[in-house]
Amino acid sequence: MAINLLKRYNEHLELLHFNEAQRTVSLRGIFDRDIAENERFQFRTKIIRPLKREGEIDMETLFSHLTKRTEEITDENGKKIKARNIFDFDRSKRLHWIWHHIQERKQGLQIFSCKERKSGKDVIHTYIFDSDEDYVIVLEPQRSNQDYYLLSAYYLNEDWAKKNMRKKWKKRLPELY
Repeated sequence: MAINLLKRYNEHLELLHFNEAQRTVSLRGIFDRDIAENERFQFRTKIIRPLKREGEIDMETLFSHLTKRTEEITDENGKKIKARNIFDFDRSKRLHWIWHHIQERKQGLQIFSCKERKSGKDVIHTYIFDSDEDYVIVLEPQRSNQDYYLLSAYYLNEDWAKKNMRKKWKKRLPELY
């Protein structure tokens, strides 16, 4: 499992031969090193934090957003709900890319902010988009505009997702938030 700690951008983590528990331990090692325990985890001098849930920093939710995908399921009452419980191989094998991109080590990144509608409200998201690798990191500026929340990072493995990212780029704001 320690072999994954040696992987660099743009190599992929080795995960297929692990069982679920081993895979989680390996990914958690990367996550802790690069994000949770990284005192320098900031983007352009702004600290990057996980979202807070009920006043608590929720690293487990962030870890889930970076390694799993959402699926819509039906509960026992027939109500459709979203659950983030499906292991996402494409996200997970690129987990170590986040720190590389946050540091802006790669030339040619498209970094921009965009206003979007989310749950009936206008929100601003800041994107770090690696068009060569079809990989995106999504940050949300805190209300104070002093720090960021890390919302997600994922591989654009669908044509509609790449098209959607191009639309966001076209409607980017003139300044970076």
